[in-house]
Amino acid sequence: MNSKKSDAMYQNQPFCLRFVCSFDFGQGRRLHQPKRQQLMRKLSLVILLSLFCAIGFSQTDTTKKGWKKGGLISLNIAQGGSRNWAAGAEKWSVSIGAIANLFANRTMGKWSWDNNLDVAYAFINTQSQGYRKNDDKIYFVSKFGRAIKPKLDFSLLFNFRSQFYDGFDYNYLGQGLKRRTSNFMAPGYITLAPGFDWKPSTSFSLFVTPISARWILVSNKPYDYLFQGGVIPDSLKTPASGDYEKPKSVLYGVDPGREVRFEAGGFVSAQFKKEVLKNVVYAAKLDLFSNYLKGYQFNPPTYTSFTRTDAKPQNVDVYWTNLVAMKVNKYLLVTYSFDLIYDDDVRQFGPNGNVAATQLRSMLTVGFAMKF
Repeated sequence: MNSKKSDAMYQNQPFCLRFVCSFDFGQGRRLHQPKRQQLMRKLSLVILLSLFCAIGFSQTDTTKKGWKKGGLISLNIAQGGSRNWAAGAEKWSVSIGAIANLFANRTMGKWSWDNNLDVAYAFINTQSQGYRKNDDKIYFVSKFGRAIKPKLDFSLLFNFRSQFYDGFDYNYLGQGLKRRTSNFMAPGYITLAPGFDWKPSTSFSLFVTPISARWILVSNKPYDYLFQGGVIPDSLKTPASGDYEKPKSVLYGVDPGREVRFEAGGFVSAQFKKEVLKNVVYAAKLDLFSNYLKGYQFNPPTYTSFTRTDAKPQNVDVYWTNLVAMKVNKYLLVTYSFDLIYDDDVRQFGPNGNVAATQLRSMLTVGFAMKF
């Protein structure tokens, strides 16, 4: 199957698959804005994220509507500078970030509805490197179920994962070039699954299903080439790069003509949240997905056509997040986050940028906190 046929079939996709492009924020037009404007735009994003989460959860009447809700929001800011520093240091730097981990649950007899939102955004601006994002995630999970036994529900799970803003390869083709590799809904992951939800305690739940549906979307600029038409200039070509750039969607195993890839497979989701020590809360989420369907092999030189490959259900996709929050006083909070991702279809790593690898990210912050 090639991309021309795919484009003909999917060029008039339903609006529900394309509306997310309206959240592009005009990124392409703003790449050359003055640094002060870029800083203010990113700072505004962090502040709006914090205010949105705070307002959304503080206005619910828990007594009348029966909702049990809570969580924490942390805003951290750091600034540094130097002059004539012999040991070497950045002349000026600023780091700003926000974390929100919130929940809203309700029980109605044998019915229950559990919701959890985990979002974060942070960036650093230095004199020598400019702006670089160092944290960015949106994770939302909602489970609606009915008790069939004590501590066991039959539930329908909805899971959404993406990011707020652009991500870049800052050394593209090994030439120090800057190419956009991700943005909002590029990629985006949506999972819908019926299954069994075991809740042995208020701090832990385990959702298991032998069959689930997952959509991977790269609907926001699926090609997103750095060079015109994706043609790499002769002066920058290497045996590893070939003659053409890979479309951005191919970096996530998605056909750029379709903009969406469907998978079906087994799914496990575990959630844990507990005060493990006095004023120390540990929260973790672990998602495991095994795809039963055939995979995609994108063909050079243009990577806009593909052939189907054998299914590899043994290559389990992993998404694992951890957050440790240590309360210093009423307003100060120390947080440590650690995320691990493995996706067999995300083949951007290795010497030639064509193999899958475990992705790791961690961050330690001290900031102002609001607890609900």
